[in-house]
Amino acid sequence: MSDAFRTEKDPLGPLEVPATAMYGVQTLRARLNFPISGLSPLEPFVLAQVWIKKAAALTHKETGRLDRKLADAIVAAADEVLAGKHRDQFVVDPFQAGAGTSHNMNVNEVLANRANEILGGARGTYTPVHPNDHVNMAQSTNDTIPTNIRLACLSRLAAFVAAFEQLRDALAAKGREFDDIVKAGRTHLQDAMPIRLGQEFTAYAGSIDRGLRRVREASDYLRDLGIGGSAVGTGVTVEKEYPALIVKHLRKITGLELRVGKDRIQLMQSMGDVAGFSAAIRVLAVDLSKIVSDLRLMASGPRTGFDEIRLPAVQPGSSIMPGKINPSIPEMVNQVCYQVMGCDTTVSISAEHGQLELNVMMPVIAFNVLLSMQILTNATSVLTEKAVKGIEANREMCEYWVERSAALATALAPQIGYAKAAEISKKSVKEGLLIRDMVKRDKVIPADQIDEVLDLRKMTEIGVPGGAHGAVAAG
Repeated sequence: MSDAFRTEKDPLGPLEVPATAMYGVQTLRARLNFPISGLSPLEPFVLAQVWIKKAAALTHKETGRLDRKLADAIVAAADEVLAGKHRDQFVVDPFQAGAGTSHNMNVNEVLANRANEILGGARGTYTPVHPNDHVNMAQSTNDTIPTNIRLACLSRLAAFVAAFEQLRDALAAKGREFDDIVKAGRTHLQDAMPIRLGQEFTAYAGSIDRGLRRVREASDYLRDLGIGGSAVGTGVTVEKEYPALIVKHLRKITGLELRVGKDRIQLMQSMGDVAGFSAAIRVLAVDLSKIVSDLRLMASGPRTGFDEIRLPAVQPGSSIMPGKINPSIPEMVNQVCYQVMGCDTTVSISAEHGQLELNVMMPVIAFNVLLSMQILTNATSVLTEKAVKGIEANREMCEYWVERSAALATALAPQIGYAKAAEISKKSVKEGLLIRDMVKRDKVIPADQIDEVLDLRKMTEIGVPGGAHGAVAAG
């Protein structure tokens, strides 16, 4: 062995581990076995596992099962990681062996080696602190990783919610700002009855708000922790007081609202709570993608599209067409939303693929749900600051299109009947005349009723255009 390496052994035999590595032989073996994506574990997945190890050490110190000196060293090592140190030592690819054993052992080895250094020992000796016997005491990958996923998601929930609340509020503010602007409604991308630009934006805010409520409701299920279930959920090798005590310490460490799971076997068997949370995120992404697609449509042009709104220019839009500005931020958000939908599909399939007492697909579940939260949080913040807040309405184009909508003939239907109104709509398109001008020219309704029946603003509220008094007779 050269000075650059140290020899460590596991049940499969010896390996030469880099001398500077804080991880050990089992982590190295996982690195050699799984050179898959080149990606590092996501930060919440690392921190949540360290929280669990710290809480376990404090619990065992409290019960007297773990020597106070060893417990304090493990806690000190964990605190260093939580403060931002040694992050480069967590090196197992997200696509790894089932359940997350490699990630669990990576954390166990890093904390054991650092704890031994704190106590005056050397890396790789695993004395007096052993990764399995002490850092992993009364734990299994099978109860720590499900607990990790719940903690990791909850730890990022506040930032996720805040980003969408800011978007919701920005959309609602635009709803108020644009409330007096009447524009053409469109269904099937064809002319439809008028709507106010402010109503569209207020509805967007409502969709985001409803989506957030779904996410919050789904997140509550994540607060039930199955820690203490050990290998198969039964709690073998675990003291009776351990589950309540470790959840107490986790509450204090994380600041999260957490509950002791009532059925640890169920919480180990099923990834349904995480799948439900991921699904709620996907639904929010579906609505968000629809909203930004609408923004792209309304901003299309500026000469050959709708040109009803103007998005802030954030970068040149073409490497060949001078002066071209594209809806770059909404385009980015669409792509993020599509990725989130794909992530949720992976979570759903993986959640179904558990067998008996364990779901071995937990590493890919964790990666995908946490990635969804991360990229949606960031994309939404960028959308709010660099696009939505700076949207300007093009009042002139809104007025131009709404007056040319063939659907305005709908307002005549209560007065002259559907069939005659349809004829006027088709004739308007064929002759290139405004509905309003055609009604005046052909004396479709009395002149003194035209402005009332074709009042564009009134068409954006509940009611019968022109009132019900002049309704066409049945038959």
